[in-house]
Amino acid sequence: MSPLSNLTEDEKMLQDAARDFAESVIRPKVREMDEKAKLDPDLVQQFFEMGLMGVEIPEAYGGGGGSFFMSIVAIEQISRVDASAGVFMDVQNTLVNNAFLNFGSERIKERYLPQLATEKVGAYCLSEAGSGSDAFALKTTATEEGDYYVLNGSKMWITNANEADIFLVFANINPDAGYKGITAFVVERDFEGFSVSKKENKLGIRASSTCEILLEDCKVPKENILGEVGKGYKVAMETLNEGRIGIGAQMVGVAQGALDATLEYTQEREQFGQTISDFQGVRFQLAKMATDIETARLLVYNAARLKENGKDFLKEAAMAKYHSSEVAENVTSQAIDLFGGYGYVKEYPVEKYYRDAKIGKIYEGTSNMQLNTISKLLLK
Repeated sequence: MSPLSNLTEDEKMLQDAARDFAESVIRPKVREMDEKAKLDPDLVQQFFEMGLMGVEIPEAYGGGGGSFFMSIVAIEQISRVDASAGVFMDVQNTLVNNAFLNFGSERIKERYLPQLATEKVGAYCLSEAGSGSDAFALKTTATEEGDYYVLNGSKMWITNANEADIFLVFANINPDAGYKGITAFVVERDFEGFSVSKKENKLGIRASSTCEILLEDCKVPKENILGEVGKGYKVAMETLNEGRIGIGAQMVGVAQGALDATLEYTQEREQFGQTISDFQGVRFQLAKMATDIETARLLVYNAARLKENGKDFLKEAAMAKYHSSEVAENVTSQAIDLFGGYGYVKEYPVEKYYRDAKIGKIYEGTSNMQLNTISKLLLK
């Protein structure tokens, strides 16, 4: 058995490429994007040019032909520099592309995967104002009319909504059947009756667009159903299980970025005639931060390896997301403490890492939902 952190040549190459891209291209834009609450449009195009938006999409469809694990190590490296850029890539790869790869008909794959690999951003539209953790309480409906379904309702908290052209929308074709009526639809931005509405003004990951989606008699061709009619809950759950590993990678990246900045700062900052990293109390805190990050990384890598090898990974994915988001919040908070007054101001990077970390315990399944999943699987 090789160590979990031992990467193949292809994985290492993508990890290095993502790290270099993050440092040289993304880092100079981070503060401005955070302040403007908008991803740089040039950066969006560069993600595609780097092959980071279609890591797992087969080469036959214009993608990288890589593995799930490769997308995970890339998400981690991007998130070390900017969590907004990290989740932009994460949603595309672990939610949208995976849903198409796992559930799309050949016609749907041929139509949409080449676009998702090379030029068009995707978004995943499940949550609603009244259905967050209780995802299957969704109210959006789909009514059959000839060759179309007509969708009505709204979606909340949709990541990448501003940049996206292809939306995976969950709606219920038979509300009386409860979750067994939920169906997944592929909706294009220019479909009649579809619009992107209010953009949220957020605490963290500010450059990542989070918007409301409106569906007002939105006509979607029947051939744009992803998976089977009435089996949308299966698409949603299986995709989110994989997506949690991506969020875990994002949170590991955020924590690592905060630690990197703290290691540098504590070796420069002098108090009482020595650098603060010379104080044993500070050294012990740094050691604990690094140890916690490594435990989170190993949980994420293990869940990704299990998924990639066709093994059960539901419990491990929930553990990875739960633990990594806890670690990210704790490590980034500790980073601010070690920076002191400088940690609290925007001139230094750690206050942003702290703001960005908070979302990890909320989206793609709250920490309480992860604990619920873990405990259910332990007690079954």
